[in-house]
This record gives sequence, structure tokens and C-alpha cells, in this order.
Amino acid sequence: MRADAPDDPLEDQLAEIPQEVTLRGEAAERTRLDEIEAADQKRIPWEAAMDEARAQRTETYRVRRFEAQEAAWCHAIRLAVRTRVENVPPRQARAPSEAWIDWAAATVERLDPLSMLRLPGIPEPRADDLTPFLGHWSPYGL
Repeated sequence: MRADAPDDPLEDQLAEIPQEVTLRGEAAERTRLDEIEAADQKRIPWEAAMDEARAQRTETYRVRRFEAQEAAWCHAIRLAVRTRVENVPPRQARAPSEAWIDWAAATVERLDPLSMLRLPGIPEPRADDLTPFLGHWSPYGL
């Protein structure tokens, strides 16, 4: 604040205070809005990266589940092939073979992934689950 001077009385200086307060308030508001805009400019691409990471993780999860089901199906086929008996042994040896074949057939039926074929539910990803898909972004925010 300036002192009272003959050529610039304090009363004249007091009139400038409301104008200075208004100017400083407007400058502070512009600064606040600029900071919000800058934060949005960072947040928007981060949110897009998070959405893309979730989609990639979902696809990766489904592929892994599909591969596991395919492996179970192949395993079931291998078991089914083993149960084929081209030449049935003589009557007296048939009972143990039939018991073995019955057990194998039941196991193949239980392992058959087609009996439970459906799109798997995707568990909610943890932050670390998304990390491999985010590139330079952090899953924990900006």
C-alpha cells in the first residue's frame, strides 16, 4: 500500500482497491480454470488407455480360457480314443474291460468342455492385471 501523498491522496487510492480485488479474482479464476483444463487434458487420454487396457485384458482372459477348454477337449478325445476296443477279448475277460471302458467314458463325459461351453464371466481386473496393457500409463491414476 502506498502512503498518503499530496499529489496522490489516500482517498483516491482507496477507490482503486475494489478494482484490484476484481482483477486479482478474475486472474485467480482464469488460473483455476486453466488448471482444470490441464488436468482434463491428462485425464482423458488416461481414461481412454484404461478402457483399452480393460478390453485387451478381457480378450486375453477369454483366449486363455478358450485355450484351457481346448486343451481339456483334446485330453478328453485322447481318453476316448483309448477306450476304443477294436477286438473285444473273450467273454470271461470282458467284465473288467467293460468296467474300465465305463469308467473312461464317464470321465470323458465329465471332462467334455462342450458340455459347459459358454463365454466366461470376466472377473473385475485389479490394477496390476491392467499394467501389461497400459504402456506408459499407471493403473493407479495420473
